[in-house]
Amino acid sequence: MESLEKIARKAIDLPPVERLKLVEAILFSLDKIDSEIERCWIAESEARIEAYKRGEIQAINWDDIKSIPVCDSLYDRD
Repeated sequence: MESLEKIARKAIDLPPVERLKLVEAILFSLDKIDSEIERCWIAESEARIEAYKRGEIQAINWDDIKSIPVCDSLYDRD
């Protein structure tokens, strides 16, 4: 298999339209859903909703979440 550097050099030498097609192909390959991960997230979210309905967990106000220092840079988009 070619090294990443060689592949990158070849990609950079492609005409712009071909580079764009390559970028799209790479991004599309990363966008595929892993069915096992998806299944686990669905099960987790359903379990959390049911726990909330049973009163086992509480919701947190969005403004409170945004006020947590670690979240400052993540939620500055208001």
